[in-house]
Amino acid sequence: MNNLAMFKMSYGLYVLSAHTEDKDNGCIINTAMQITDTPKQIIIAVNKQNLTHDMIMQTKMFNLSMLDQRTPFSIFENFGFQSGRTADKFKNIAMKRSENGIAYLTDTTNAYISAKVIATLDVGTHTLFIAEVTEAEVLSDLESVTYTYYQSHIKPAPKKETKKGWRCKICGYVYEGEELPEDYICPICKHGASDFERIE
Repeated sequence: MNNLAMFKMSYGLYVLSAHTEDKDNGCIINTAMQITDTPKQIIIAVNKQNLTHDMIMQTKMFNLSMLDQRTPFSIFENFGFQSGRTADKFKNIAMKRSENGIAYLTDTTNAYISAKVIATLDVGTHTLFIAEVTEAEVLSDLESVTYTYYQSHIKPAPKKETKKGWRCKICGYVYEGEELPEDYICPICKHGASDFERIE
């Protein structure tokens, strides 16, 4: 195990992956952190609407690919803006499998961590998974994608809108209507009403 992989973690964006029987799936998450050193443990937050969430609840295992600054917007579209229930997210994606049999990204990942869930906490829309690290490797020395870097350098600038309504600041989805319901959830990236801005 390469303990330096833990230093690649930041408040950023990750591909969380899981595997059940013959199904690979993954999603984008932005909440992951190391919580103890001995033993090495991490915590992640996963939206309950994601298929990856259900797969992890079933298998109690996952991989975390730390995305680096080479990551194109297409990776975020692939893993964040479509559902694994209707799409094969790993089709045409450069990946390998770790010892736990779960896929991790190789071309745009500076490190990956494999982990086994030891506890869960229901926090409403998300589940917190506390997990013990079982494997970790550094793949490159490139900088990790932070949320700020994604917003400034990867996410395309919003196109001029002719629609009126509310635009998701995360993925750009437009909700048409005068009032945005307080409990509205973006159907693309699963963020709530607080992450929408009005389009005049």
